[in-house]
Amino acid sequence: MDAENPAREHRLNVSRQLPKGFRTRRGVNWGIIGLLYTSFYMCRYNFSIANKSIATEFGFSNEQIGWIISVNMFAYACGQIVNGLLADKLGGKRAMLIGVAGTIIMNILFGVASFAGLLWLFVMLRGIDGYLQAFGAPGFIKINVTWFNKRERGKFSGIFGFMINLGRLGIFWLGPSLLAGFTLFGMFHVDPLHWRWLFWVPSGIAMTVAIVFAFVVKNTPEEAGYHVDELKDQDTAANGGASGEKEPTVKDVFLRIVSNPVIWMVAFAYACTGTVRQSVDQWFPRYVQEVFSTDLKGPHFFWLGTLIPIVASAGSLVSGYVSDTFANGRRAPVAAVIYFIETIIIILAAQASTLNGVIVFFILIAFTANSTHSLLGTAAAMDIGGKKMAGFASGVIDSFQYFGGFLAGFLLGRLLDGKGWVFDVFSYLHNLILGTPPEGHMGWGLYFYFMAPFGMTGCILILIGARMSKKRGMTL
Repeated sequence: MDAENPAREHRLNVSRQLPKGFRTRRGVNWGIIGLLYTSFYMCRYNFSIANKSIATEFGFSNEQIGWIISVNMFAYACGQIVNGLLADKLGGKRAMLIGVAGTIIMNILFGVASFAGLLWLFVMLRGIDGYLQAFGAPGFIKINVTWFNKRERGKFSGIFGFMINLGRLGIFWLGPSLLAGFTLFGMFHVDPLHWRWLFWVPSGIAMTVAIVFAFVVKNTPEEAGYHVDELKDQDTAANGGASGEKEPTVKDVFLRIVSNPVIWMVAFAYACTGTVRQSVDQWFPRYVQEVFSTDLKGPHFFWLGTLIPIVASAGSLVSGYVSDTFANGRRAPVAAVIYFIETIIIILAAQASTLNGVIVFFILIAFTANSTHSLLGTAAAMDIGGKKMAGFASGVIDSFQYFGGFLAGFLLGRLLDGKGWVFDVFSYLHNLILGTPPEGHMGWGLYFYFMAPFGMTGCILILIGARMSKKRGMTL
């Protein structure tokens, strides 16, 4: 039976080679890393809940709010490239501690900046926060690549996707409660708070988890007292090196990664994921508020804010499992199918006219966007970069998600304001294809159409990347 199933036989052999207690220690290590990155997400997605409150208080347009988002995304993208190299040299644990300390400080200061209400100050603080948060992803990938073998990475990337989505779930539950007021344990009543508390409370949560992380997490199995031979040599072929080769220099790592055209094709496809993902994540609370006058404390937003991260996690889990089990560790074929399905869902979402219908489509888009997010940003990065270059490989690839997300800030904001060339272009195409002008207040009727071209482009690019990888003797 096992002879007919090499993948299952391989997993059984690996299981026999793991030392006693290793799986438990790995689970503890990995779980705390996941909780820390959960707190990163709470400090990142708090802005989407505060979006309308900030705009209303200071009279900012959608485009001005979009610039806060765009600068944050651009700084995060640049940080991913630089910090990926730093994570490879500093170690994943130190990188994550630098990132969490920075995001705690910047979130506290962003709340304080509410007393001034200056757009340039909000933009600057969120930009610095974006750069510092970019220590997180390369850091956790640098750690986890040493604890998991190649055939486990898709599934565990999916499970990790579930854990980081807890951060989004947490802030989507906590945020509206802070703004509307709540009762704790049926005893203590908290009155409605100013939106600045959306940045202060998550900072306190991140600080608590960071203390546990600092004392418990180890960079490698060896640091925790485990020596696992099966994990040592698995990535040398992907890196073009031999077992036991010396640690590459920063220049070696840089040249190997940037000279690999497969990485660049994956990165450009991932930029499309970023545009779609951030168009939803940064704007969906504002969309339901503007178009349907939805109360963030009401049942509709509760279910939307709950189901988006849960279904997104399911997308990460399912796509990772499918690519590992049915596609033999190949990420590109699965990602291409998901991109195509995503495009169809987005076009259908633009036709929805009821709040319940929009909620369903938001959830489906979250499933597809987070599937490719997990497949390409984590699993593919570990596969291509291997143990020695995982941090920088993930940094390059993940940075493009946020270069794509940059467009979901000011450019989408300008479209939503109903002005500028981007509004004119999408209005013209809507008229040309459907024969009617877009409906809805300002540019909100074109919101979903903005995402559609990026889904299809992602599908085409990842298929090109797969063909390139085959020619180079790689697996994508």
